[in-house]
Amino acid sequence: MIIKSAEFVTSAVQPSQYPPSDLPEIAFAGRSNVGKSSLINTLVNRKRLVKTSSTPGRTQLINFFVINDSFTFVDLPGYGYAKVPLSVKKKWGPMIETFLLTRKTLKGVVLIMDIRRTPGIEERNFIDWFSSFNILTVLVTTKVDKIAKTKLIKQRIAIAKELFVDKNALIPFSIKTRQGKDEVWSAVEKLII
Repeated sequence: MIIKSAEFVTSAVQPSQYPPSDLPEIAFAGRSNVGKSSLINTLVNRKRLVKTSSTPGRTQLINFFVINDSFTFVDLPGYGYAKVPLSVKKKWGPMIETFLLTRKTLKGVVLIMDIRRTPGIEERNFIDWFSSFNILTVLVTTKVDKIAKTKLIKQRIAIAKELFVDKNALIPFSIKTRQGKDEVWSAVEKLII
């Protein structure tokens, strides 16, 4: 996809703060520190459109970005480990669930996982939950440049087995090498058409 424009619109906690829902939306979800923000930046060819940090839990709001004036990327707060107060963590679940259930223009979710970690119950629950509400999901494994190719194959099979999906359903992605960028775009374009 050719990116002509990518602009931050707003951050939100509740529906009254969401921007008007007149464009198709793709949400990005995953554990804290899996590279959600970096993935979005890579897709839109920008270094700092979405703020990134090595500290888990920096994204604490739902952030909306309009791409090419024709669709919206939505960066959701990470779940799991994050250096934020427990009171903030407890608000994330309902905030994310409200967004996912009430947003009529949501076309799908890109669920991002670190290739070096075996998915846990949270990822399985997310996939089951998306499926039960007919929310289409794209599965992306990030940081593939950080492990050897032989281990990459084994880890991809292990993740697929844990999630009860075919290994080809997992898109391997690297921010460093841009591996998987075209495949992610292809999957996203199918959702927004």
